[in-house]
Amino acid sequence: MTDDTQARIAEIVQKSPVVLFMKGTPLFPQCGFSSRAVAILNHLGAEFESVDVLQDQGVRQGIKQFSDWPTIPQLYVNGEFIGGSDIMMEMYESGELADVLKGQAAA
Repeated sequence: MTDDTQARIAEIVQKSPVVLFMKGTPLFPQCGFSSRAVAILNHLGAEFESVDVLQDQGVRQGIKQFSDWPTIPQLYVNGEFIGGSDIMMEMYESGELADVLKGQAAA
């Protein structure tokens, strides 16, 4: 795990208001958790960037250290780590995720 990878991840997270690190792409998620994360964001009408961690082993390992979170997918809004698909689902059901994403749109 290099500082270069951490810097690259930090740049991705800062560059886009909403970023989902996932396995696969929004059109072709490669795991159920990534698929659920995309479905939640799509249902909320969120515009988001995605990063396919399967295309880059450095990012795949590095994102886990970057967030201190062991699983993928990982959602970032305005540079802040929100969580994985379980947390996204809880926040979606409570309405909290919609509020976080609305705040992002206003930013």
